[in-house]
Amino acid sequence: MSEEIISFLKSKFADSIIEVTLEDRETSLTVKKEKFCEILSTLKYIGFNHLSDVTCVDYIKEQEIEVVYHLWSHTKKLRGNIKVRISRESPSIKSVVDLWIGAQIHERENHEMFGITFLGNPNLSPLFLEEWEEIPPFRKDFNAREFVRREYYEKE
Repeated sequence: MSEEIISFLKSKFADSIIEVTLEDRETSLTVKKEKFCEILSTLKYIGFNHLSDVTCVDYIKEQEIEVVYHLWSHTKKLRGNIKVRISRESPSIKSVVDLWIGAQIHERENHEMFGITFLGNPNLSPLFLEEWEEIPPFRKDFNAREFVRREYYEKE
């Protein structure tokens, strides 16, 4: 994002932008959960019309999960990442499928791998882990070695 776009966002969402990080042609904004959809909608309206990915980071010590929306503006040739922290204990956040239909599959994957409920997503059924009963496998407290040992070596 350009300095001009950041200034515009700060003027409109001053109380909701926690941190701004600039690197070359890529900017990351950490924003409050309460306004993240409005910020994403604004960015889409001003040209960030491609959502390339939705990723997550598990901050186990802080008991939070960070949801990262990776945006691209083809016309401006700029990238932007919008980061939102949510509670790890009951992780839920509004879906953005109404802004980008392609978010559906990314949200579905993060629901499965991190246990996040994307409110309003019409289909959060498993992609890979049918009948999974463990804690979500991409959470930092999931013990992959113990799971493999139990499921593949200790079974009779």
